[in-house]
Amino acid sequence: MIDQLDRIKAEIADSFDEELEMQMEEDRLDELVAEGMSGPAEPTLERKTYFRELFRLQHELVRLQDWVHYKKLKVVVLFEGRDSAGKGGAIKRVTQRLNPRVCRVVALPAPTEREKNQWYFQRYVPHLPTAGEMVLFDRSWYNRAGVERVMGFCSPEELDEFFRTVPEFERMLVRSGIILIKYWFSITNEEQEFRFQMRIHDPLKQWKLSPMDMESRVHWEDYTKAKEEMLAKTHIEEAPWWVVQAVDKKKARLNCIAHLLAQIPYEDVPKPDLVLPERVRNDDYQRHPVPPELYVPEVY
Repeated sequence: MIDQLDRIKAEIADSFDEELEMQMEEDRLDELVAEGMSGPAEPTLERKTYFRELFRLQHELVRLQDWVHYKKLKVVVLFEGRDSAGKGGAIKRVTQRLNPRVCRVVALPAPTEREKNQWYFQRYVPHLPTAGEMVLFDRSWYNRAGVERVMGFCSPEELDEFFRTVPEFERMLVRSGIILIKYWFSITNEEQEFRFQMRIHDPLKQWKLSPMDMESRVHWEDYTKAKEEMLAKTHIEEAPWWVVQAVDKKKARLNCIAHLLAQIPYEDVPKPDLVLPERVRNDDYQRHPVPPELYVPEVY
């Protein structure tokens, strides 16, 4: 009995360790560049409080996921913001305990030549959810109002057409039964510089810095103007924008998840009691040994 209890405790601890490893990695990044530059403000949440609330909210996300699947809801959540604003970290915490068959992430690469000549929204439509699904867009059709506009990847006429079309496109989605939720992660100029420096100094994170990310530092004010116009022209009653203060990453994640949970009323889903069936044993079954050369070497 004691051995079984220890195994249960170890299994629970292992699930917690996944989040702990991610958080320790971020703390390590802070230490790499702490000397020689002024970092962001000290976090206001104690680690114990952060983990307690995160695990509680993730439990609620599982309940929400079950409700979405049970009620055949269609949910789309857009995560937008400047480079290094914390969108990816928030998405990881939302999806960490969820079933990928119910909740999936869409992060599209740069459009192909064929996609560049399609109707602008065409490449996004195939990724929209069917009944019983949640789809999280790590950047979305709002690329046109941000990076495409600032970096000159679209013409002024294409931008004007986007602003004319996107409110109607989103109203169509909502009328079709999709619950559309839009988040903008907001950070300061100083915070973005600090996070970029963290990535520059850490070889495990340098892959996150693309030439476009580096160029975004030059165009900080251009991105600010683009964001302000985007929010003004696409904040509609059917699909409003929600701004997440993201300088404190821990608070941003918790606030975003708590807000997301509040957008969709959900209840416990009726489930049958689960009983593990007994294994069927056949007298004529004989397990054959696995050849030793097939085993992965046990280095650890």
